Amino acid sequence: MQAFDIQRMAFDETTPEFLAEVALRCLFTFLLVFIFLKMTGRRGVRQMSLFEVLIILTLGSAAGDVAFYHDVPLLPVLMVFVSIMVMYRFSTWLMDRFQKLQTWMEGEPLILVSEGLFDWDILCRENITHDEFFMELRQAGVEHLGQVRLGILEVNGTISVYFYPDEQVRPGLPVLPAKCVKKRG
Repeated sequence: MQAFDIQRMAFDETTPEFLAEVALRCLFTFLLVFIFLKMTGRRGVRQMSLFEVLIILTLGSAAGDVAFYHDVPLLPVLMVFVSIMVMYRFSTWLMDRFQKLQTWMEGEPLILVSEGLFDWDILCRENITHDEFFMELRQAGVEHLGQVRLGILEVNGTISVYFYPDEQVRPGLPVLPAKCVKKRG
């Protein structure tokens, strides 16, 4: 092998048919990672949209292969990047035009707490443990659910908390760990 061989680095033995195969493989990988991220729930993609995580993972893999393996030519990797960019642009274009598609792909905010009561079914469906949920509430300054008028799981995995005014706070399920609560009596 000769170092800095432009022919080997860019093309190696790549044919136009193989570039089409790379685009198809890219679509397959894109869909596979999307389904995986969709199934794992929102909490794994905090602060990023599902597509941003998908793009990072897929491009990271493609960039990693060309960086580590001498027998991976650059042109197919370029095809991966171009294909993903086109799929991303096309997906966002479709989502701008079809609200149902956007809701399916990106998700929608979900009400976790309403009038001091949390929805156990949504927590389970979104793969959030009650410990995780209570930790998020504590970080928002919540001591018990009676303080919370509304708690919303946002599409990026964060939880927005809306409090009752002080005079409307009612008794509620404590979210503090048991060892942090003083016992009376």
